[in-house]
Amino acid sequence: MTTPAVAGGQPMAIRTTVRRFWGAVAANKSVSVGSGIVLFFVLVAIFGPLLVQGDANAFTSAISLPPSLAHPLGTTSYGQDVLAQVIVGTRPSIILGFGAGFISTIISVIVGLAGGYFGGWIDEILSMITNVFLILPGLPLTIVLAAFIPYKGPLTLGFVIVITGWSWGARVLRSQTLSMRDRDFVVAAKAVGEPAWRIIFLETLPNEIAIVAAQLLGTIIYAILAEAGLEYLGLGDLNTISWGTMLYWAENNDSLLQGAWWWLVPPGLCIAVLGGALALINFGIDEIANPKLRNERKHKRTAPKTGQPAGSEVATA
Repeated sequence: MTTPAVAGGQPMAIRTTVRRFWGAVAANKSVSVGSGIVLFFVLVAIFGPLLVQGDANAFTSAISLPPSLAHPLGTTSYGQDVLAQVIVGTRPSIILGFGAGFISTIISVIVGLAGGYFGGWIDEILSMITNVFLILPGLPLTIVLAAFIPYKGPLTLGFVIVITGWSWGARVLRSQTLSMRDRDFVVAAKAVGEPAWRIIFLETLPNEIAIVAAQLLGTIIYAILAEAGLEYLGLGDLNTISWGTMLYWAENNDSLLQGAWWWLVPPGLCIAVLGGALALINFGIDEIANPKLRNERKHKRTAPKTGQPAGSEVATA
């Protein structure tokens, strides 16, 4: 039987691992529901702004109108259509959240796998850097960085989120890599002269794909919440439309005190629904990667109903 370390068996082993993983993902209900919701927001981010007529940030005379047929989500105290702003604001929120999440995860994968595989002084240096970012309080550091960087905009927020969001994932991947570097397939790959980068990314990484996927989703949730939080505090570019800036202007104009709940609720609900959908995917992947959770759910589905004798299925058969 060909081991994963043999050069001819590497592509087949990687394809088999990825195929099994994605097959299990597609069959999981939590992942399917969460993916459908995320896909909806992605489509709104791509095509939604093309359907909005005029400038969603333009002032009009329709001030603080409640939801109606003309304005399904009402208008702001500046006369802006809330639905148009929610649609237009989806794109920067999605791009920043997913972009910062992907970049943070890439850094975590490189640092975690390199430190765990090489060990020695490389691991000590990478672990020291990781520990520095781990012990720093995330939210205060994020606020301080965003406040003192002169340029206010998406790139600044993305940079701040990446800087504060990669360390915990790197620590998890380092620990997992340490437990795998002495396994048979890694030792065999070293014995046949495979370069380190191939062992790290083609041998070790596919066996940690579930951890990386869960980490990516968690980081995206963190990035979306951090982006909305920073803009809610006024640390982003307030001239752009995003869910965070909508919350800032709604709070700045005392929308709840004025009874204009329709200005504050829609962007907050979008953040909550998108975060919940990503959490659903994360839970589903955790269930796929954890056989104990998978067996518990299977046992609940096949367990006899209350009041039914435990052996009734067998007796009926």
